[in-house]
Amino acid sequence: MTTEVLGRYIVADPAICHGQPAFRGTRILVSDVLEQVANGMAWEAIVEEWHGCLTKRAIAEAVRLARETLVTHAGELVLEPVGV
Repeated sequence: MTTEVLGRYIVADPAICHGQPAFRGTRILVSDVLEQVANGMAWEAIVEEWHGCLTKRAIAEAVRLARETLVTHAGELVLEPVGV
């Protein structure tokens, strides 16, 4: 397997973090940062938490890619249809 470039700041490298999406040049999982965002943590605090290894632009890219994935795969995520 080869490294997949998912964005300017995000890659999936089978040799790093078992191929899970991570921020380029780090072992910081995108899923961990998205969880921090979902929990309402300020982006400045997230950058500080990761000792400046991330930027707000990197976080924004992760959020944008998560949104695109949700929009593209929303039908696959439906657990139960809601009757009208």
